[in-house]
Amino acid sequence: MNPQAPRPRDRRATILDVAAAAGVSRQTVTRAMNNMAGISAETRERVQRTAAELGYTPSRFAKGLVQGARTSVGLAIPDLTNPYFPAFASSVVEAATERGWNVVVDDYGHGTGSAADAAARLAPQVDALIGYLAPHPDEAQALMGRRPVVALDSPGAGTAGGISFDYLHAARLALTHLAATGRRNIVFLDTDQGHPANGRSAAAAMVAQQAGVQLALIHAHPSAAGARAAVALLAANGERPDGILAFNDVMAAGALKALQESGVAVPGDCSVIGMDGIPLGELLTPELTTLSLDLRAVGRAAVGLLDGLLSGSIQDRGPEAYLTLQHQLIVRQSA
Repeated sequence: MNPQAPRPRDRRATILDVAAAAGVSRQTVTRAMNNMAGISAETRERVQRTAAELGYTPSRFAKGLVQGARTSVGLAIPDLTNPYFPAFASSVVEAATERGWNVVVDDYGHGTGSAADAAARLAPQVDALIGYLAPHPDEAQALMGRRPVVALDSPGAGTAGGISFDYLHAARLALTHLAATGRRNIVFLDTDQGHPANGRSAAAAMVAQQAGVQLALIHAHPSAAGARAAVALLAANGERPDGILAFNDVMAAGALKALQESGVAVPGDCSVIGMDGIPLGELLTPELTTLSLDLRAVGRAAVGLLDGLLSGSIQDRGPEAYLTLQHQLIVRQSA
């Protein structure tokens, strides 16, 4: 075997790989990685630089010297209080468990946490990473080194692989349906968090312009309470949209509550459409029309993509390493 050939992606870099690449002993690598005495600063820096390039980090889950050790996958989630993310996480865990993998979950979206923080916490523990990593997918990949990262909802990311969503297709489904039911004064209820998925609002604006549909944009905290307050303010100001397309189903639920409290009939006076397709929508009154994703399929697609990257059957950053999934319009009572 050619010693210069790239290391297969179906195993994690080991301490022996680092030692060979840096031209030192295994013991020296141990000293360098743990900042122990007995080696020069120059050697320590060289070993640590080599380890970073190879994506080697000591792990309590996956020791590189143990042949056949279970693969550990990090899962970075921005907010487990939003029902979308537990459903997605459950599908990832299910598909990973079928392969005998461990999954380590980091819920980073509280306080001052960020995707980069989650990646930094997970990197020492895992062989690969799946997650909603915007706006830091490339930083997450740098932290993981040669270990693969699959970023969701981060089109254009420089990660090993990624899954994006066709928001233009989703916007066409929603706005075509609203226009067909006579809606002309439509509001897009967007997040105020600067989330990268606000590509949703850009897609809606583009489709509305092409279709000659009037579309206003308002922002709210991406929660039911935030959306409820924003839509209540619309009503208090005398603004009467006849259609609302919400950033997600949780915000749509808040919009429904505000409309009901303002005496606006749904869907008689105003139709409401959410996005994501979480089970909550069927429990609302009226039941929520939504742009639905098959969340089980999304999680399984992410794990399948990661499996291909680890085994080498899918090339890092190759055409097959990036998938685009589409929403389906589920028409219920609210629109």
